[in-house]
This record gives sequence, structure tokens and C-alpha cells, in this order.
Amino acid sequence: MRVLVVEDNAEVARQLKTTLERELFVVDVAGDGEKGWFMGDTESYDAIILDLGLPKLDGLTVLQRWRQGGNQVPVLILTSIDTWREKVAGLRAGADDYLAKPFELEEVLARGEALLR
Repeated sequence: MRVLVVEDNAEVARQLKTTLERELFVVDVAGDGEKGWFMGDTESYDAIILDLGLPKLDGLTVLQRWRQGGNQVPVLILTSIDTWREKVAGLRAGADDYLAKPFELEEVLARGEALLR
């Protein structure tokens, strides 16, 4: 299974990549919204983990562009923005799940497995 992680925090991205690879996922990482949008639009992924507070292009815009373009890959929003309004906005934009930072890696894995069912 192939996963795209769109996350500007290098340490968080590294932890996610290491954990997912240990579970035998193939993981690509994008450090900003423009690169993440491009990769998600041109490559084939089984799931995407997406931060909202990204440089160059915010996560909600990235997600909206994917969905408007017909990309229906399951998306887990993983962000430090933890208000009910942001959660609703993310889910309405097309996210399949929403998890606030800080998080436990085991929970990210469990949510990812649920998305891939």
C-alpha cells in the first residue's frame, strides 16, 4: 500500500514515515501544499495524511482541489487546528477522518487501517 504524507513539520513527517514503513507501507512525503497537491494529483496513492497548516498552499485548498478533480483517495487530516469549526470544514471539504495533534502513532495507524477497509 502506498501512502502520501503532506506535512511541513520535518520531525512529524519523519515519525509518520518511519512508523508506516515499519508496517510495510510505501511512503512519500511532501513538505508543502503545492508539492503535496501535485503528488496527490499525479501519483497513485491508497491513502493520504494531510496537515492543514501548510506553506505555499493550505491543506483545505489542497483537499478541495483533489476532490474537485475527482481524486477520491481516503484522506486523514492530521493537524494542530483542533476546533469544531475546522473539523467540520475539513470533513465537508472531503476528508474521511480528522485527528488533532498531538497524537499517538498507534491511533494514526488504526485510523489509517480503517480508511483502507
